Amino acid sequence: MKANIAKSCLYEHVARIGKVLSSPKRLELIDLLAQGEKTVELLAEQAGIDMRLTSAHLRALREARLVETRREGKFIHYRLSGADVGRLWVNVREVAEEHLVELRVALEQMAAAPGALSAESRESLLAKARSGDIVVIDVRPEAEFAAGHLPCARSIPLAELEQRLAELPLGKAVVAYCRGPFCLMSDQAVALLRQRGYQASKISDGVAEWSAGGLPIEN
Repeated sequence: MKANIAKSCLYEHVARIGKVLSSPKRLELIDLLAQGEKTVELLAEQAGIDMRLTSAHLRALREARLVETRREGKFIHYRLSGADVGRLWVNVREVAEEHLVELRVALEQMAAAPGALSAESRESLLAKARSGDIVVIDVRPEAEFAAGHLPCARSIPLAELEQRLAELPLGKAVVAYCRGPFCLMSDQAVALLRQRGYQASKISDGVAEWSAGGLPIEN
């Protein structure tokens, strides 16, 4: 009897992680924090929810030991408690994509848009970027790029892309990426680049997917 109680207690501890991941907004916050450390204010803005609700979600994530904090003046900065938390998010998303038809359909609709997801393997993409055959651009905010980015990528945030087109050679293919398959910034970047005559496409990977796949991240 005691052994059964102890065993149930073990499952209960593991279930704490499952419970905290049951909120779509908490998953989104983990995805955002996989891009780098952020303040509560910035997370609220990027997740599109108010400060009070953001703080409540972050408190739940902290109680589950999935995030950590540091204080700088009056601001509290949040970060993932380890790279394994980022991998957990990627693994959960990939399992959902494998088993949920609805999710696959939604992603396929995104892939069918202009600038369809590139079928390029990560290793092939990395080799082409290093050889200069393609130009890889990171269209996330600059602070996220500084926290970690794909090798050989250039930081050109989406908000600055139109003003910085001269930095991109017209004769080379441009590959854009952002925060992963649920992020639409790279789609917007590809649409703009194609309007301006560039050969542009996107990859669905972000730094979390790249890291989970065992490939290098630079910062």
